[in-house]
Amino acid sequence: MENKIHTVLGANGAIGKAVIKELEIRQLQIRKVSSKPTWVQADLLRKVDAEKAIDGSSYVYLCIGLPYNAKIWETQWPQIMQNVIDACEKSQAKLIFLDNIYMYASPLPIPFDESTPQNPHSKKGKARKQTADLMIKALRDKKIKGLIGRSADFYGEGAVNSPFYISFLERMLQDKGPQTLVSADIEHTYADVLDNGRALVELALNDDCYGEVWHLPVGEPITTNGMLAIFNEKLGSNFKVSVMPTLLKKILPIFIPMIKEAKEMEYQFAQKYVMSDNKFRKRFPNFHVSNYQDGVNRMVESFKDIEK
Repeated sequence: MENKIHTVLGANGAIGKAVIKELEIRQLQIRKVSSKPTWVQADLLRKVDAEKAIDGSSYVYLCIGLPYNAKIWETQWPQIMQNVIDACEKSQAKLIFLDNIYMYASPLPIPFDESTPQNPHSKKGKARKQTADLMIKALRDKKIKGLIGRSADFYGEGAVNSPFYISFLERMLQDKGPQTLVSADIEHTYADVLDNGRALVELALNDDCYGEVWHLPVGEPITTNGMLAIFNEKLGSNFKVSVMPTLLKKILPIFIPMIKEAKEMEYQFAQKYVMSDNKFRKRFPNFHVSNYQDGVNRMVESFKDIEK
């Protein structure tokens, strides 16, 4: 085992766990960091905590998740990123940032790739662009060495924040029909959490990948109804998805903050939304991308016991 430390910030999340699983397979030295007192505890909003968590690291994977709230993202994401950048610079650690794709706004080409112009109109999209821009500037200024891996909406093992868990698999495991805020018949691309973890480690261990933005691998475009068929097959069920009526979508955000937060991202499901991962696939032609059946199987198994 090499003595270089791979530090995972957000070790308690689904993708943090996926990164750890891949690092363990490769028998690499791991430091697990979370805001919860599970392993190394750190509040990355505090500069001193970020420095302590990262001190001595060779690789730092920034995989944290914040509450799905625009105001929190606007204030906390840039601060966390700056603290992590400064700590990586101090420790001369390479930074691997798990990003999302909220900074791309409609109308989008089909597919859209890493070169697609960014003009986010959502509050969360603007917050993510501001955060990523801080890192890109640090890379250009040669303060740190790093890369950005952008994930599509994800699903899979332990993915509690997936659009296919909240009000979807969560309800199906309670013998209730799944619900969605958006059309169930528009194609979308999704990423499996284990694929994300494997891809981030693959990128991290190849020096030619640094200084760039990479779209992490996704499955073929599929509709929500297409995914539902796979969930039904796994569960031996015959559920149909119900789409929330427009009137309810106007009323419920007053009482349910999560619906209010999700509403500004509806444009991603208003038309075909297909992310290109060609850049990654060309660089790693032997990388196996999970099919939706395998990813759904892992997801269902990971939540079955929890819902009993």
